[in-house]
Amino acid sequence: MRFPLVLPIVLAGAFAVTGFPQSPGSKVEYGKYLAEEVAKCADCHTPKAEDGSLDRSKLMKGKVMEYQPIGEIKDWHKTSPDITPLGRLWGRWGGEAAMVKYLTTGKTPRGTFAGPPMPTYKMSQKDAEAIVEYLKTLK
Repeated sequence: MRFPLVLPIVLAGAFAVTGFPQSPGSKVEYGKYLAEEVAKCADCHTPKAEDGSLDRSKLMKGKVMEYQPIGEIKDWHKTSPDITPLGRLWGRWGGEAAMVKYLTTGKTPRGTFAGPPMPTYKMSQKDAEAIVEYLKTLK
């Protein structure tokens, strides 16, 4: 029965090697880590550069999705919105508090879930606030 004790130690070591923040420096840094490395927001909300990497000059500004489902999926979004504070989504939803509420409940201000391929996130208040703090730094 040593396996249950070994697994947490191995996982902790793996997280340390892969950059998991053992104690995040600031709320913005933690939010950046969550948005870019855990939730992978930039993968769908950032256009790609010619070389296939993310175009960091347009970070989280929205894009046309480069993939589509093989069959029809109800409410599938062919584009992703600009999720920076300068984007229309922040204004339509009512700003920072609405973005935090969305990330903690998974529901838009209308009380619906975002359509696919957007996953339904139900983050902790702390994590949602950190992501929004990070998004506020993007112009």
